[in-house]
Amino acid sequence: MIMRVFVAGGSGVLGQRLVSQLVARGHQVTATTTSAAKLGLLAGLGAEPVVMDGLDALSVGEAVATARPDAIVHQMTAMSMAHAGKPDIKHLNRWCTRTNRLRTEGTDHLLAAAEATGVSHLVAQSHASWNGIRQGGWVKTEEDPLDPEQATVARAGAAAIRHVEEVVVEAGGAALRYGWLYGPGVVDDPVELIRKRQFPLVGAGTGYSSRVHVDDAASATVLAVEQKARGVFNIVDDEPAPAGEWLPYLAECAGAKRPKRVPTWLARLLAGQVAVTMMTERRGLSNAKAKRELGWRLRYPSWRQGFKEELA
Repeated sequence: MIMRVFVAGGSGVLGQRLVSQLVARGHQVTATTTSAAKLGLLAGLGAEPVVMDGLDALSVGEAVATARPDAIVHQMTAMSMAHAGKPDIKHLNRWCTRTNRLRTEGTDHLLAAAEATGVSHLVAQSHASWNGIRQGGWVKTEEDPLDPEQATVARAGAAAIRHVEEVVVEAGGAALRYGWLYGPGVVDDPVELIRKRQFPLVGAGTGYSSRVHVDDAASATVLAVEQKARGVFNIVDDEPAPAGEWLPYLAECAGAKRPKRVPTWLARLLAGQVAVTMMTERRGLSNAKAKRELGWRLRYPSWRQGFKEELA
């Protein structure tokens, strides 16, 4: 069935992939950007472009009312260099301030606009790359909570993610926990840091993370929209892995020297506690539910294949 889909945040790296895939499947897409300079980019992807401020309830309400969509997809973040500067895990609360607002206020504005215009389904971006709860086994399902980060600088971000998941699921929509995105244009791509030997292994490198290529993340989102999916889904590849495995492999694919190894005490001073925990204690996530319930099939089942092809 052809749908009218409203993609909030359509000019972002993942948003662009999503718009392209939706258009390719015949859907009518309205896509938003905060910059008039990107209207042509969205039009070139086949979408009806519109400038919208996700933190302005009136702007959101008018854009949704004009588009009259059947479904809304929330892809609004502010993690690009233009919005947030270089990734800064040590000061994560400061780096993610605007993204946290988009995940709280922005989500609420979209839900209010959906209710006002009779839109029955919303799919929203959540996040789960290295924030799996640090208890029990090394791979978690959707039944396991994400780490609340109560004692770290990531606390506000964790609360914002919980807000997205709680209000969207309560409204009958789907929250997609994307893993660590990689692929063309991804802002936190560590390849250049690895080539400069500025991305070391910390401690024993036992912390797990889960990844997903941007094209696979987009394809899962299309399925969630088309199937009117409800609930929380881990959108990650088949191979959660510890830093001690994926980081040296990425360096090899990038033609770089093997990463240096630094002790946890030094990494804590240089990069902060969140980075140390990420590299030494975090849990990965299982994608079994998304594959089972959405019929999701990955182009890149493993980061091993994805890294190799992307850096060939």
